[in-house]
Amino acid sequence: MEDMDLCPLKKTIHVSCLYPEILALIFGYLDVRDKGRAAQVCKSWREAAYHKSVWRGVEARLHLRRSNPSLFPSLVRRGIRRVQVLSLRRSLRDVVQGLPNLESLNMTGCYNLTDSWLNYALDHDVQSLTVLNLSMCKQITDSSLSCIAHHVRHLEVLYLGGCSNITNLSLRFIAWGLKKLRVLNLRSCRHVSDKGIGDLTGLSPDCGNGAVSLEYLGLQDCQKITDEALRYLSHGILHLKNVNLSFCSGITDSGLKHLARLSTVRELNLRSCDNISDIGMAYLAEGGSRVTILDVSFCDKVSDQGLLYLSQSFNLRSLSLNACPISDEGLSRVARTLSDLHTLNIGQCCRVTDKGLSHIAENLHHLQCIDLYGCTKITTVGLEKIMQIPNLGVLNLGLWQREQSKHCDGLHERIDSAKKLNHKVH
Repeated sequence: MEDMDLCPLKKTIHVSCLYPEILALIFGYLDVRDKGRAAQVCKSWREAAYHKSVWRGVEARLHLRRSNPSLFPSLVRRGIRRVQVLSLRRSLRDVVQGLPNLESLNMTGCYNLTDSWLNYALDHDVQSLTVLNLSMCKQITDSSLSCIAHHVRHLEVLYLGGCSNITNLSLRFIAWGLKKLRVLNLRSCRHVSDKGIGDLTGLSPDCGNGAVSLEYLGLQDCQKITDEALRYLSHGILHLKNVNLSFCSGITDSGLKHLARLSTVRELNLRSCDNISDIGMAYLAEGGSRVTILDVSFCDKVSDQGLLYLSQSFNLRSLSLNACPISDEGLSRVARTLSDLHTLNIGQCCRVTDKGLSHIAENLHHLQCIDLYGCTKITTVGLEKIMQIPNLGVLNLGLWQREQSKHCDGLHERIDSAKKLNHKVH
């Protein structure tokens, strides 16, 4: 009897034989450039690569330079709803009309965008658009915001950072027309003042109830903002969760009294607010603030006394104290009481020593990220203790490594050991 092969013949299946649904599933894991390349291989791959599931959530990055009749039909076919315009040399209206389901439009850095171009593009109601980024579009003025408030009523996210020609009038338009707005960034809008924030909260009769749905407000580097603006916020924006006041030199400790009344605020950025001190930390604590993420970096009047107030009244998960005049004593209070702390940034705190790191290592077992950049008084003794924290994932040493290199021959071996324990040491 002839020998019989008991094993069935294994046939090699070529990738071209896969069902389009399986190909689409595979293509979904590729980056944007490779998705496009896959579509050029053959007709069957092109059909699979153009499936909407492959492009879900992808932001198309476009140079609007010359007419391309096939561009927008191709984007629609793939279900693209998010667009970033990298350069603009022709009408923006092509994007708005070519993508009827456009959800997100990013114009960051399009310096030549003008009011006339924007008004021409948004001369009708655009129901689908919920995210609009006009950061660094320096030529737009209040005229553009009037148009947006009239025709993009469902907008939820609006970035106006660096739009230096925006004034308080724009905030009145926003309060009147954008009732669904959740995120507003006004970074470096130099003409925005307390009056504009008052209008945003509905202070003026023609602003209705104001931007009542606002959850994030970015006022970084708005130099005309003072404590009065925070008073308006405490009475008018009752769902605010995140406030960025970094580099606002007009904010003082008194303003934090008003902010503390907003029990919904969970994130507060006071970075480089020169007039914030330990007293402001006391006002936050006494006012019942429920902040869980706090940044007071480069506030050179926040010291160990401020940490005492924070440790007594807060349940912080992230605390940034870079360049603050704190010491091991203050860190000891933080470590003993803020047991849920996941992130601690104490870079350039030149008074911190190994003793402070010992307090952290012994008590903050949930710590995931710590910044020690520029802490020149710590040694490998303190670092070894820090690297024993079980959940630590990010340790930033930076300047310390350079300045202490001649004294830490064994540090690199210990860092390698930390990496093997799934620690990412920067």
